[in-house]
Amino acid sequence: MSSNRCCPQIQPADQRALVAMSGGVDSSVAAHLLQRAGYECTGATMHLFEAEAIGAELDSGCCSLADVEDARAVCQRLGIPHYTFNFSADFAEQVIGRFSAAYLAGCTPNPCIDCNRFLKFERLLARALETGYGYLATGHYARIQPPAEPGGRYLLQRGIDSNKDQSYVLYTLTQNQLAHTLLPLGDLTKEQTRQLAGELGLATAEKPESQDICFVPDGDYAAFIRRIAAEAPTGGDIVDELGVVLGRHDGIQNFTIGQRKRLGIATGHPLYVTAIDAASSTVIVGEIDKLYSKIARVGDVNLIATDQLEGPIRATAKHRYRGAEQSVTVRQLDADNLEVTFDEPQKAVTPGQALVIYDQETVIGGGSIYYTVHS
Repeated sequence: MSSNRCCPQIQPADQRALVAMSGGVDSSVAAHLLQRAGYECTGATMHLFEAEAIGAELDSGCCSLADVEDARAVCQRLGIPHYTFNFSADFAEQVIGRFSAAYLAGCTPNPCIDCNRFLKFERLLARALETGYGYLATGHYARIQPPAEPGGRYLLQRGIDSNKDQSYVLYTLTQNQLAHTLLPLGDLTKEQTRQLAGELGLATAEKPESQDICFVPDGDYAAFIRRIAAEAPTGGDIVDELGVVLGRHDGIQNFTIGQRKRLGIATGHPLYVTAIDAASSTVIVGEIDKLYSKIARVGDVNLIATDQLEGPIRATAKHRYRGAEQSVTVRQLDADNLEVTFDEPQKAVTPGQALVIYDQETVIGGGSIYYTVHS
């Protein structure tokens, strides 16, 4: 593969771009592509937390000191400056704080979306613009389509690699953010990215991807929340759909909608978490058919392709990052709320998760699920 491959939105120009460098292969190749396209690039790594402060052991992986060194080494290889910005206070409030609060409210959050929204495309982009850069660039697999005519809208589209497309986690981008963002990897597959990194001799070429939430590397969300919560989570009852008590639990942060294992009860047949009542610290369990929802209401909505929806529209939607798209009808209730009706009932449509709406390749918008109607 030729090493001057770049996505169509990027044209050689005398522009300055701050490249968000995570220490992985994607951001490494993104920086190279922009450099080859004529951009004056600087690498930037966000320092988000101290492992000791949150009781985590983090020798490698996303957000570790090793990642900072990898990012610095790539920048040195490319001959571009590298800086580290301390956003730990913002991360503690906007990502870790929201993550903990969501679980304690009986919801299941996606902290990567919050990190993109509040840290990368708010704090880091603002820093870029304040210091004379025209753009923030990232290694996300998605595409930005500029307006077709003056005064038109920027569009967010899927990356061409369907197995890696990350448009779902970027649905919060605003028109101003899209205008100042570059996504060089949108027209590449992950395999092509690694191949190019290998051709360039980058140390990150074969670096594995992080699979866990960066601040919970062991995947034990409940234990993490117990460590950082201002007040110890309280226990409560596990009940069936009729309110019959089946057992006790030591905190609702241990549960999410659709969970079947580790319920701590013995019934002789499979039961699933169907609802969580945070006010009474009660976990409701039921048969699998109780997991299916026909309607979801979505709040904190951000629309990208349009200012507002004119009447009900037909679209497709994803209610989890790795989930399959489903055909839906979408109705806008007000500026911040949508009602989404699935053609077919969907399993474990979970409060706190993002629901993102598509028109073929284009992201219409999305929001956070807060209410469902069982089928």
